[in-house]
Amino acid sequence: MRSIEDYREFLKANLWLEWGRMERDQAKGIPHPPWQKPAPEGAPLIDLVAPEDLTVGTMPLIEAIKRRRSRRKYGPEPLSQEELSFLLWATQGVQGVREGSVATLRTVPSAGARHPFETYLLVHQVVGLEPGLYRYLALDHKLCFLRPGADLEVPDGWFLHHCAVVFVWTVIPYRTEWRYSVLSHKHIALDAGHVCQNLYLACEAIGAGTCAIGAYDQADMDALVEVDGVEEFTIYVAPVGKV
Repeated sequence: MRSIEDYREFLKANLWLEWGRMERDQAKGIPHPPWQKPAPEGAPLIDLVAPEDLTVGTMPLIEAIKRRRSRRKYGPEPLSQEELSFLLWATQGVQGVREGSVATLRTVPSAGARHPFETYLLVHQVVGLEPGLYRYLALDHKLCFLRPGADLEVPDGWFLHHCAVVFVWTVIPYRTEWRYSVLSHKHIALDAGHVCQNLYLACEAIGAGTCAIGAYDQADMDALVEVDGVEEFTIYVAPVGKV
């Protein structure tokens, strides 16, 4: 078994000293992986409110930071589609693609602009949306409907049931590994924190709350969103509801 000291090495930047000597797929000229998983063939797509048309989330940043808390109890009110659009844009919204580059510019930072995450939503109460499982298509700013709620076997856990919507972020490690090889995994963890902090602040700005969840059953969550647990797996979970 590895020791605490062994795992501490994961947090250090020592491997950057070997950056120039590493074999990396980007350096080999291998094409970069897709920025986004495609929608399943025939899956319904739902337009979201465009970022330039959003009217929610106008609370001053200093006030949102002052109010930021982990909130575990939510009221019965649903989220509006505009509020959900705002939360998705705030956490993974695409602001542009660098011409001739391998980078997307988004509302959150990511090492090398690789953005290795996919956002799945377990929807319980959002106005105009059928309860069920969705995925955010960040490049298109649309939702992809995957499965109705009646077909889902939702694991136990307070954070999966008593809220308006659950954000389930998965990671596709190769998006970052393509550029950074074994340097990737510390930065993937850092990137996940950037995404969730934006969710916290965006929630406060609309009178909602969230709570970051790292203690989930890995196999159950991967099964819920139907990922293989190897090339794509759950990395972070966050329930959201009105407070």
